[in-house]
Amino acid sequence: MTDTITLSDRAAVRITEILGREADGAMLRVAVDGGGCSGFQYSFDIVHERQPDDLVIEKAGAVVLIDTVSREYMPGAEIDFSDELIGAAFKINNPLATASCGCGTSFSI
Repeated sequence: MTDTITLSDRAAVRITEILGREADGAMLRVAVDGGGCSGFQYSFDIVHERQPDDLVIEKAGAVVLIDTVSREYMPGAEIDFSDELIGAAFKINNPLATASCGCGTSFSI
């Protein structure tokens, strides 16, 4: 397993579309927070400032930031985007997650 966090092509395209509607310099921050029905949950926020310790992932015009603490909970993860009949959402394929809830944004380790 690698510690590298990656961004799928589908996610990069969707993030670029979303950030394109924001003010210049917008970036997507992905974080792991305590809570949710399985113990941890992912949060997605549009921000305009980087922190010095942020991991910066850039692909096809998309810029994703992940803080140091959140990185500890998602080494080797892939940020993906799924557009299905039941809905469209970002999905984190996290090799550390031992279980997740039905909503897909909550997980346990």
